[in-house]
Amino acid sequence: MNKNFNLVHLCVLISMSSFVSSSDMESVLEVGRENQELSATSQENIDATEKKTDKIVNEWKATAKQVEGLKLYNEQKRIQIEAQLDLMDKLDDQLVQVVVMQRQIPPLAQRMLESLESFINLDTPFRIEERQNRVDLVRSSLAKPKVTASEQVRQVLEAYNIEAEYGRKIDTYESALQDGTVVNILVIGRIGMFYQTKDERSSGRWNNETNSWDELDGSYRKPIRNGIRMAKKLAPTDMLLMPVIKGEV
Repeated sequence: MNKNFNLVHLCVLISMSSFVSSSDMESVLEVGRENQELSATSQENIDATEKKTDKIVNEWKATAKQVEGLKLYNEQKRIQIEAQLDLMDKLDDQLVQVVVMQRQIPPLAQRMLESLESFINLDTPFRIEERQNRVDLVRSSLAKPKVTASEQVRQVLEAYNIEAEYGRKIDTYESALQDGTVVNILVIGRIGMFYQTKDERSSGRWNNETNSWDELDGSYRKPIRNGIRMAKKLAPTDMLLMPVIKGEV
């Protein structure tokens, strides 16, 4: 009886031991599966976080480059603005100078014209009416309020240039002596002014000291005739032997 009871008790214990071991094993396996799932989920979270972090870092780098570029751009603009401000200051100073000069130009142009007129009156009187008329024309232009200061200077300088050109060329034209004789006038720069009658029998030169004509002998008839032909482009330019008063050259 006791032996049978002990055997039953042992079987129950073995069965209970087997039952507990299986339950524990299942629990362990369940925990392992849960840990694997948690580990996989954690890895996914880590990967997602890394991706977000990489994206944020890349965006930050791109933004940093843009900020650096904007700094360089702003620095360039600052330099340009400073240069423009300096230029504006210079232009303001120049504008003030221009206004001052505009006020000074009309009286200056008038004085220049008066000097030119005095020069013409003291100069050899070739084409005298034409030259005086030019001065009068410029003077009337200076008196017009609509004529700008630059135009006034241009007209005065043009008159000066025309007078300067007379000294560099040979010129000829018809005129009349005080007795009414029509003659050909030969002007060689400002070296001398000569006349010759149409029949080439009489020739003379202008004397600035006496403000009158001096008649020349026949030896100058041919040189004066040749000079007139050169001035009319009827003969090539050549050497001329002409009388010159000492001190005029």
